[in-house]
Amino acid sequence: MASDIGMDSCEFVADSPSAVRGTGKKSWDELRQSVRDTNKLLSALANRVPSTFTFRTEQTDAGPITRLYFLGIPPKSRDNTLLYVDVPSEPQDMVPSLPWKHLLDSFQPGLHTSQLSREEQLLRERKRVGSFGITSYDIVENEGKIVFPACNNLFWCEDPCLNSDESVLPYGVPNGCLGARLDPKICSHNSDLVAFISSGDVWVANIRTGQQQQLTCSHDRVSPATSNASPYSAGVPSFVVQEEFDRYTGYWWEPQARDNHTYPHTYRILFEEVDESGVEILRVFSPTSEDGGVDEYRYPRAGTANARSTLKIVEFTIGSDGMFDGHLVERHVGDESMSAYFPWMEYIVRAGWTPDSKFVYVEMMDRQQSRLQLVLIPVECFTPSHTEMEDEGVVTYTNGSHPPIQVIYEDMSEIWTNVHDILYFFPQESENEISFLWSSEKSGYRHLYKITSRFQTRDDQYVPLSAVDLMDRDESVVYAKVVKEVTLTSGEWEVAGKQVWVDEKRKLVYFTGYKDTCLESHVYVVSYLYPKDPQRLTEANFSHNVSFNSDCSAFVTVYSSVTETSMSSVHKINHSKLGQISTHNLGYLVGPSVCPDYHAPELFQFQTHAGHTSYGMFYKPHDFRPDVKYPTVLFVYGGPQVQLVTNSFKGLKFLRLHTLASQGYVVVVVDGRGSCHRGVQYESHIKNRLGMVEIDDQVEGLQWLASRVDFIDLRRVAIHGWSYGGYLSLMGLAQRSDVFKLAIAGAPVVNWQLYDTGYTERYMGLPEDNRQAYRASSVLNFVETFPDEENRLLIIHGLIDENVHFHHTSHLISALIRHCKPYRLQVYPNERHGIRSHEASEHFKTMILSFLQQYL
Repeated sequence: MASDIGMDSCEFVADSPSAVRGTGKKSWDELRQSVRDTNKLLSALANRVPSTFTFRTEQTDAGPITRLYFLGIPPKSRDNTLLYVDVPSEPQDMVPSLPWKHLLDSFQPGLHTSQLSREEQLLRERKRVGSFGITSYDIVENEGKIVFPACNNLFWCEDPCLNSDESVLPYGVPNGCLGARLDPKICSHNSDLVAFISSGDVWVANIRTGQQQQLTCSHDRVSPATSNASPYSAGVPSFVVQEEFDRYTGYWWEPQARDNHTYPHTYRILFEEVDESGVEILRVFSPTSEDGGVDEYRYPRAGTANARSTLKIVEFTIGSDGMFDGHLVERHVGDESMSAYFPWMEYIVRAGWTPDSKFVYVEMMDRQQSRLQLVLIPVECFTPSHTEMEDEGVVTYTNGSHPPIQVIYEDMSEIWTNVHDILYFFPQESENEISFLWSSEKSGYRHLYKITSRFQTRDDQYVPLSAVDLMDRDESVVYAKVVKEVTLTSGEWEVAGKQVWVDEKRKLVYFTGYKDTCLESHVYVVSYLYPKDPQRLTEANFSHNVSFNSDCSAFVTVYSSVTETSMSSVHKINHSKLGQISTHNLGYLVGPSVCPDYHAPELFQFQTHAGHTSYGMFYKPHDFRPDVKYPTVLFVYGGPQVQLVTNSFKGLKFLRLHTLASQGYVVVVVDGRGSCHRGVQYESHIKNRLGMVEIDDQVEGLQWLASRVDFIDLRRVAIHGWSYGGYLSLMGLAQRSDVFKLAIAGAPVVNWQLYDTGYTERYMGLPEDNRQAYRASSVLNFVETFPDEENRLLIIHGLIDENVHFHHTSHLISALIRHCKPYRLQVYPNERHGIRSHEASEHFKTMILSFLQQYL
């Protein structure tokens, strides 16, 4: 739920004529036509925004040639595909527009949701992917070899020469699997090898020989129908890890080859094996299910058992003929259970290899999410299995002694620990020490640190004061000693917990942060050798989303503001002899555009009674007249890890709000306590009291704005939101029916004991330890206070929602009936947590306009 705000994807709205309330109502067909008309004008803007960038540079006699690959939607198309631009090596007198070029020749992969496999539909839900076509790819930069999933299959292509503008022909990766093939990754030291996931197991294919091999056998492969119910999988994270910790892969190629010059070559893949046998099965009625109208999901409600994970390595060999030799070796740590070494561990939130392949790193977290450890496991700790038959190609080994597992850093928090993606290992200068970049919120704000930890032996280990209990550690685990910790950034602002880019040659780290203002994301640079105040590299008064090339000499940014549509440009980074850093614009992928019919919201800020500065924005009706008071919709999310109010273009994700404004409504959005990018203290106001503080902040923001402008009619205010925003829409009507005339609650959480462990327990603890807080935060505790008047509450839910499942709405309706409270319900039988299909989306938007027109 953390990043789900229920916004619309890849669509825009335009203006349509609307009357001030009271001058006439539109029919259902007129409202529907307004929705259709408004989708046309700005749809072209949505297609203009590229994503998923990769630089590739070749050295030629004439100098370097750089090509930038990305995903985008070409003109007159609805589907993402692979595109590229050729980037000038030096700045031009006039900044050029870089024409988009098709990489693929005659490839049309578009599929609608109903045609996708169940596995791909669920992965798209976890990633919040709303577009179609090619939505991801993997690339070997120095070869130009690319692999991508589409149409439930895998394809590959090769861009052999950067001097050529000819498109390339994609080829199918050999297929012998029953299920869809997802999450492809190319081996870094043999680009002919592509690993992927099929039916919950790891496979590998050789695109040159056409041979493929199943590497793991964790999943039940009796039949496609029964495989969905299997509790075991390999290479696929559990639902909670995907949904709440944003990790969508569960396997990783070994980065360094071990035997480059001998045959057979040996390859290794680290993978996560997941056991969900203890996780409750959630049964959801599904009209499209082939299993008697019921879909089954492993869903851990708060307080119930989570999936159990362990890490393993699978080895396979390839001969000089390029063929698999059939011998597989599966390696595991000790008795195969990570919890044997870390009994407190509940979640593996990040994992992978160190760049030299000497260690596997693991970031693990306890169930309360107050403790995060970064652990190095020497590869020698992974020992082969013992039980396989020799004729099945697995050799028997005997466990021997191995170096200890090293805990190289630990974060503790009395609030909670937010997971991040900032980890960069520097080359080891000593066998006994390792240095790395890390981020922590221990100062109250996320900041960057360069840390050096010294390995310890079993007999002479260092135990930090933060270590919990020596009894919780196996003797094979020791605490490394942090011998140096350099603070790279500091202050009352936040580094984004996203990827960082390191220039080891110049000792610089580039990162995204909010130093200038919490409303704008920018790229900054700081020296990790001699840190001082970070320097901003991106243009002020915009929000930026960037990607760098491998040597940190150039970056591409997609940027926008509240008033200006999304633009994209490529920038070269220049370094003077005095160490000064500057940037030059090499060209536009998307230049400035004029959209006169787009009506931007206005930003505002106010001082709350609690002493905080809060931010908001509001849309005026498109037919605004200064002498009229307008009905108002307070759009709310209000939960943690989300920020709605930013200085960025609101056309893409805020389609519904633009639609409402086009129909004569004021729309107000407020980020209150609990929202992100304001530090952990600001976010933590909701700890153990979800639903208890958010509505006060929303109402205060609404009333503050109404006291400064004269066009908000406080007698006609609706509250509307999706997911956590749906939950707060219910709470708003129940707690403050004097303020809100209507509530439109989409896919709402109703009882936190019904929601998943990873999200709920982070903010509320375990139900058994915090029963009063769970009861106070449940909508069911407020049912008696819902208004008795009809047509004040509209509930919307997708019937096959596997995230906030329909049981929430069922419980609410049962309680409303018991208390004889009126409500209206709109169900979408074939929709999940997001309203994805075009038909359902159109109906949904029309229905909201109709409900508001009738009753607000």
